[in-house]
Amino acid sequence: MRIAILDDYQNVARDLADWDSLGAAEVTVFTDHVADRDELVRRLAGFDVVVAMRERTPFPEPVLARLPDLRLLVTTGARNASIDVAAAARHGVVVCGTGYLPHPTVELTWALILAAQRHLPTEVAAMRAGGWQSTLGTGLRGSTLGLLGLGRLGSQVARVGQAFGMRTLAWSRNLTAERAAEHDVTAVSRETLVAEADVLSVHLVLSERTRGLIGAAELAAMKTTALLVNTSRGAIVDEDALVAALRRGEIGGAALDVYEHEPLPADHPLRSLPNALLTPHIGFVTRDVYEVFYRDAVADIAAFQAGTPTRVLTP
Repeated sequence: MRIAILDDYQNVARDLADWDSLGAAEVTVFTDHVADRDELVRRLAGFDVVVAMRERTPFPEPVLARLPDLRLLVTTGARNASIDVAAAARHGVVVCGTGYLPHPTVELTWALILAAQRHLPTEVAAMRAGGWQSTLGTGLRGSTLGLLGLGRLGSQVARVGQAFGMRTLAWSRNLTAERAAEHDVTAVSRETLVAEADVLSVHLVLSERTRGLIGAAELAAMKTTALLVNTSRGAIVDEDALVAALRRGEIGGAALDVYEHEPLPADHPLRSLPNALLTPHIGFVTRDVYEVFYRDAVADIAAFQAGTPTRVLTP
């Protein structure tokens, strides 16, 4: 059995799981990202198993159709919008998932909020250059935290905001007042959420209903001092509209860990905007999460070898 591990940017997969337990399997780790479909197909020719890291490498039907040797596709996490699971089934490819830990993304969300509100990148750079105080920060107590989504992640983000003394509001299509109250959060309309939030944080799953949910109209309705935070999926925010809003100063700033196209192109305009705080999609990139990912991937492969696939994803 030939196994390909994709997009292991830190080259840690071998150290975080017991791949030797799979017997005579040949494991190949790829630490770079391949965006071109033809190159990806050439790279994966002859592999029986592919382990994909989240949505970094898409597997639509045109790719799956050109990988006749592929029998098992393991995605880290419990879902993957970049894999056409129905097409995989048609081509005889079993798709399995792994466990996941939500707390690291919650932690990074607050790292971004605090860093942006207290201008940490600017102050750290000034200290390294021999400077001293140069900015005026914004406190959180008494301000309003708006949450797009109040699921596993959004509810934990809310709890931290409440510890800071923030008023917490939330919206999602299916959120009820009763469900929000369970987390001491007030459910409001999307229009109210966008207009009243001092910090607006995105915690929704990407779908056709949420793609572009925050666009030019929503950005224009936000406070000119508001911070937009996205640690969910880049395409939920209209990136072109966000760049335009930041350039015009329509909002105070953006703190982003996710982007519509990843890795973010080196010449992308977001990289040059002083009111955009950017991290390279590291919300889930922690040792404890990766240990779950790769250990479960090994278990998925072993179960598949034994004829009893586990954590199988269905269309």
